[in-house]
Amino acid sequence: MDNSRRSFIKISALGASGLALSATAFGSFSANALTENNKLAESAKNLKITPTYCEVCFWKCAAWAYTDENNNIKKLIGNDIDPHCNGRLCPRGTGGVGMYSDNDRLKTPLIRTKGEGEDTFREASWEEALSLIASKMQGIKDEYGSESMALLKHGTPGSHFEHLFKAYGSDTIAEPAYAQCRGPRETGFGLTFGAWVGSPEPTDIRDTKCLVLIGSHIGENMHNTQVQEMSEAIDNGATIIAVDPRFSTAASKSQHWLPIKPSTDIALLLTWMHVLIYEDLYDKDYVKLYGSGFDKLKEHVKNYTPEWAYGITTIKPEEIRKTARLMAAAAPSVIVHPGRHVVWYGDDSQRERAIAILNGLLGSWGRRGGFYFKEKIKVPKFPQPAYPHPKWGWEEIGEKYPFAEMGITNELVKASIPGENDKHPIKAWFIAGTNLVNTIPQRKVMEKAIDAVEFIVVVDTMPMEITGYADVVLPECTYLERYDGIRSATNREPSIALRMPAAEPRFDSKPAWWIAKQLGEKLGLQDYFNYNDFKEVIAWQLEQLGTSLEEMEKIGVKKFPRKSGSMYLEEGQPYEFATEDGKIQFYSEELAEKGFDPIPVYTSHDTPNSGFYRLNYGRSPMHTFSRTINNPNLSDLNDENKLWVNPKVAKIEGLYKDQEVWLENQDGVISTFPIKVRVTERIRWDSVYMYHGFGHNNKKLSRAYGKGASDTELITKVDIDPLMGGTGMRSNFVKFITENPHKDIES
Repeated sequence: MDNSRRSFIKISALGASGLALSATAFGSFSANALTENNKLAESAKNLKITPTYCEVCFWKCAAWAYTDENNNIKKLIGNDIDPHCNGRLCPRGTGGVGMYSDNDRLKTPLIRTKGEGEDTFREASWEEALSLIASKMQGIKDEYGSESMALLKHGTPGSHFEHLFKAYGSDTIAEPAYAQCRGPRETGFGLTFGAWVGSPEPTDIRDTKCLVLIGSHIGENMHNTQVQEMSEAIDNGATIIAVDPRFSTAASKSQHWLPIKPSTDIALLLTWMHVLIYEDLYDKDYVKLYGSGFDKLKEHVKNYTPEWAYGITTIKPEEIRKTARLMAAAAPSVIVHPGRHVVWYGDDSQRERAIAILNGLLGSWGRRGGFYFKEKIKVPKFPQPAYPHPKWGWEEIGEKYPFAEMGITNELVKASIPGENDKHPIKAWFIAGTNLVNTIPQRKVMEKAIDAVEFIVVVDTMPMEITGYADVVLPECTYLERYDGIRSATNREPSIALRMPAAEPRFDSKPAWWIAKQLGEKLGLQDYFNYNDFKEVIAWQLEQLGTSLEEMEKIGVKKFPRKSGSMYLEEGQPYEFATEDGKIQFYSEELAEKGFDPIPVYTSHDTPNSGFYRLNYGRSPMHTFSRTINNPNLSDLNDENKLWVNPKVAKIEGLYKDQEVWLENQDGVISTFPIKVRVTERIRWDSVYMYHGFGHNNKKLSRAYGKGASDTELITKVDIDPLMGGTGMRSNFVKFITENPHKDIES
């Protein structure tokens, strides 16, 4: 392959062939939905039911898929015994059928080729595509070492390719879910309690008396059991406190909405600590028995008064005191929620640590109505040889971030650019299930890396933007058409769930396990894939767990008794936390030894210049990132994002409802597509807000192309978390353009 710029190819330019089923998949949630559900219930005896678990988001709720005799998946319903969903799927989960029925799906392997002077794709057989990939992987290994081949992944398919890569000799692996989402909270809580929050979060919301949400949008992020439990808590009279510059769905259910000035959250958290300590409201017995460094914390927050915080956060002192007292009155049945997408301003691990410390003062960790001790079943590993030891990998690439515990995606991207990390150079990418173009900030850096690497493989179900930069595109079948690893996730009690095919793969798509196995065998790694079908692996693992594939096919989910003890601390009894001294770290010697603040400190962040507004973004309850925007069921519910603008701003800027505007950020980057204005009091005057994941530029996504604006496109400034490398993405500001700045753009 030559070293010229790797151009983006619109897969839509191909007349890709493939069987187009006339699937009558479960439609949108219309007024006729209940009638249709009743009809399906009546006819269920004529349908095959198959156990699965959802892949639309990471919650992975267990479900039953209903399939007719023509291989059409008609409906998905939650598994009643699954603790992740309690028999109820969210809109995304029920709409998962659309992933299967979408005719815009990738249909056959594609190989980049030159056509009349410019790059294009041609269809290829699986044999040709896999042989090319294996040849390139072997060539990378021979010339540079297997470590120079990087895996960038997301979701269940990523585990199959991670197995392939470790067998191949590469631990150069990362996923955006860490550095672009939840990584800082794991660092912050790990440094404080010695435990990751994990997923699902061990928040005992159903029994809480007070739930504090700091930029955590339960009800919009649709984390299923949390939404259900929050509803239950509200019915039981729990106090809800929402801290957010936007009047979110969660804020609308709260007794106290604190419309905080963006980027000042640590100031509020330190002030709440001050009130709890200096009004003698903290859990003294808990802190004395389980805590370490409390006296240093007390001295540290001495001057962080509500009056001090008012000038920073714009939250009135009496509201700060009132909410702190409400938390204390509810303690220990109180949760200051750690959130999920927490990469905001670059000091995110310290902000999360402040949240953890606040929970420690309230005595909520390991207490009913606070955080329970989670437990999961360990799924036995299928027999295989030991993996080879790579010379370097994600740890060495991210070595300047001492608390990173997973691969940092943006650091792997930078290591792909000559001159950025020549000690650990990455020469090729294998991308599975993640649309990096709409996931990783600083698109110019991404494009520079794409330009530099010698080979790119993309495995996906849909022609996302990243597929346009690939050398080989492999069509993966959806989660409804494949076997996958046994789902075992943390919860109050251990459980496992089975995923098996509800229908044959459409078109010429294949499951990730099959792709990984074929590549492994072509690379001489067949000893790591000692099975003909992944079904054999699952059957063996289930037998080791004391059940069987036959049983799991009938029940879908199996629960196991707890073995690690109580979900909660025994009152007054000692407990050893997995920290350096076995105590909750109110003051962290580990941070101090590495030159970081042992207790969080508030520092001010950039604010927008005149005419600019902070760009805030979040999740639509109908969509998961950018991956579902084209889903025929879900796009019917929400097919574009809108820009939330405060009425005062709209008046100043001369904007009106549903007006189309383009956005220009502080670095002069202008959105490719316009976005419609939503004038609302539900957003502060200094900020605007949009749902994430829209603004797709690939015409092959027939329902998503050009719908709304892309927030990722406008995120060119990032503040890197010095502890673990997370990309703080909320320091970008935009102004409005009312005339089309792209007069010559193809409409």
